[in-house]
Amino acid sequence: MSQDEEKSLSTGPLGLSGDYAEGYSVELLHPMPRAEGRKAVGLDTGSESELAHLGKDLWTGYEFSWLDTKGKPVVAGLKIEVDCATTNIVESKSMKLYLNGFAQAQFADAGIVSARLNQDLSTAFAGDVVVDLIPIDELAGQWASMRGQCLDGLDIQVTNYQRAPELLGQMSSGSHVVTEHLYTHLFRSLCPVTAQPDWATVTVSYTGNAIDHAGLLGYLISYRCHQAFHETTVERIYADIMGACQPTFLSVNGRFQRRGGLDINPFRSSEACPVPDARMPRQ
Repeated sequence: MSQDEEKSLSTGPLGLSGDYAEGYSVELLHPMPRAEGRKAVGLDTGSESELAHLGKDLWTGYEFSWLDTKGKPVVAGLKIEVDCATTNIVESKSMKLYLNGFAQAQFADAGIVSARLNQDLSTAFAGDVVVDLIPIDELAGQWASMRGQCLDGLDIQVTNYQRAPELLGQMSSGSHVVTEHLYTHLFRSLCPVTAQPDWATVTVSYTGNAIDHAGLLGYLISYRCHQAFHETTVERIYADIMGACQPTFLSVNGRFQRRGGLDINPFRSSEACPVPDARMPRQ
């Protein structure tokens, strides 16, 4: 974690003890500039920066509620779509505190709640954000299974549990151009402040010279004790694969499991393409 990131976190709520406050307050949101994490990853200059800006961060909220004008609770799921060209990310604990503040606040109807969410979050992220309220019964219909090849059955020796990009490479012999969709459920990284585990299913889709599957799986497993935010982690994976393997097309998607009622799902791609939004059973 960079010194700039540490300074930004020192003024935020992550890692601090405290009670969940009752009542809506937009001041609870804690934005952090994306530029700090991208500089550390090496995606802050030239064409690499442009590549990093193709994608979105998809948040899903499972514990969102407010009161109607009679004081009766209303519940809904949340879909928050954040363009990764926004200036900021929002620290996840501050997002939880902000959303929890709606629980004891009264609103005339769902439209007013939706408008408030869209306005507040667009301001905090400093860019394009779309927030949708989802009926609870509809969340169950969004589960999906992965497409492509699962790497988890590979018989590999693992000794690296800190990011090891040197494991990445192309097939040593008979390399040829392929299009592959690869994924693993074995991914884990750590929160950079609390060291709590962040579990995810990570997908890598690419077109180019064939990537060594064993090396890719070992590389993804090497994040097991690596500390970084979800968005920075996915951008680092993207940058490492692009640098080591140089595919003509690459996309990386991290489907992280929820903590505190929120999951975060960053997607980065070298080309504009539909952003996957299929909830994994573990989510």
